[in-house]
Amino acid sequence: MDVMELVRLLRMGESDRSIAACLGHTRRSIARYRAWAQEQGLLQKEAPLAAEVHRLLAQTLPLSPPPQQTSTVATYREEILAYRARGMEVAAIRGRLEEVHGQPVSYMAVWRLLRRLDPTQPEVYVRVETPPGSQAQVDFGYAGWTIDPATGKARKTWAFVLVLSWSRHCYAELVYDQRIATWLLCHRHAFEFWGGCPRTIVLDNLKAAILHTSVHDPVVQRSYRECAEHYGFRIDPNPPRTPRLKGKVEQGGVHFLKRNFLAGREGTERIDELNQRLRTWILATAGERVHGTTREQPLARFQATERAALLPLPAAPYDPATWAKLRLYRDCHLTFEQAYYSAPFRLVGQELWVRGGVRTVDIYGDDHQLIVTHDRAAPGERRTILAHLPPEKVPGLVLTRETCQQQAEAIGPATAAVVSELLAHRPEDRLRSAGRLVRLAGKVGAERLERACARAQAFGSDDYPTVKRILAAKLEEEPPTPEESVAAAGVAAPAVPPSFTFARSADEYAAGLLGGSEPAATVAAAGNAAPARLGALEAGPHGDRVVVVGVLEAAR
Repeated sequence: MDVMELVRLLRMGESDRSIAACLGHTRRSIARYRAWAQEQGLLQKEAPLAAEVHRLLAQTLPLSPPPQQTSTVATYREEILAYRARGMEVAAIRGRLEEVHGQPVSYMAVWRLLRRLDPTQPEVYVRVETPPGSQAQVDFGYAGWTIDPATGKARKTWAFVLVLSWSRHCYAELVYDQRIATWLLCHRHAFEFWGGCPRTIVLDNLKAAILHTSVHDPVVQRSYRECAEHYGFRIDPNPPRTPRLKGKVEQGGVHFLKRNFLAGREGTERIDELNQRLRTWILATAGERVHGTTREQPLARFQATERAALLPLPAAPYDPATWAKLRLYRDCHLTFEQAYYSAPFRLVGQELWVRGGVRTVDIYGDDHQLIVTHDRAAPGERRTILAHLPPEKVPGLVLTRETCQQQAEAIGPATAAVVSELLAHRPEDRLRSAGRLVRLAGKVGAERLERACARAQAFGSDDYPTVKRILAAKLEEEPPTPEESVAAAGVAAPAVPPSFTFARSADEYAAGLLGGSEPAATVAAAGNAAPARLGALEAGPHGDRVVVVGVLEAAR
């Protein structure tokens, strides 16, 4: 074609300079072909046909053969191929040749020879196209920085992108993390945005979805498996390090979002406002563009065909849940996402499965049986069911002054009075003693406790140890003695006379002091003499015994 154009320009009278500029060849080549055309008479007769020019070129102006280059290692050809068959690399082959032959060998010479003798076969890929509604591909991509409305500070942001493989219609959302809860919630938003769910989702091996990567038997995260069972889709993780297997979301999803919607943004926009504009961009820009592969608009393909092919959504949306295996501590609580939830004390020290949803937290045993369901707690809060605690620990935990007084009043007035005295005691706090006293009703009965408290009040010892001793000795059943009755009536009892080990009659003692054995009458006849010798004589309570109060110095 170049020669035909050159002949045409020569016949038009163009100069070598203009022809060289037009065809991109040197003027020396143009002059050579001008001389050849004149020799063949192509410039004088009628315009030749292409076949005739081609025949003349082959006969009169054959192409010169390419320069022959002989490899410097051609003599080692068989030896190099033998080394290569044994799996040796180019550098190792070159070193072995220099070692054997004692001459320097060019690395590039060995490489070029191997490339010519053993050319590398490029890996062949096959494009996979799926029917409508059968597959979607998902991925995360870095989205720069956005302003967090909760704090007003800039945070690193990620873009969640889910692309339907047949129509190329997508869903995208900006988030601040790639945690399990975020991953599951974005899936739910995407399905609600489309009004249906694809039958298979292709993904790579991020930790929010795949616990253990494997070509043949990957281990799927328990929460993601539960989400798939709820919506009915299959999970199809790619083998490790094969992002090309989900190229529809890699190029037409994340890459297109970053170079179009996110391009040029400086990180000064709020994430909630940016997500609203992202919804508009999905429907307008991304949805109405002509896709480079399908040559159709993704939104039109989706609305016309793929929407009806998606799986219908269940009646209730999926409650995004996070699973964890946690140990129950000695306080009968386990810690889940910085909050505390109780479980039966008999399971202390065991590892339990915990499912944390948006509104509830479920705790399962090793046999996968549900143990308890708690309302979701904020970080730092506790959710405690008293039945999970040891029974002997519960009363002291829930004891208050108000409840203690109310329980005492329900038993009886005497118990209420004793408890009131205990609660009013200062400065020691006797709330626990009052609680233990009230709990005695559960062991001995309310009637016995009421009578014991009444007996303790009668003696003025209205405290817990006294009431407990009365109940232990069963004294509340005995009728009170006269002294106890008087004490209970509030009258002071008469003083009890002291008891002495050595005691004798007053007559005998007086006779001894007077130097004889005169009876009491003699002492009485003595008038005032006895008081002179005796400091004082005090009659005993029975009239025949005396107590010496004092003695004269002379008598001593």
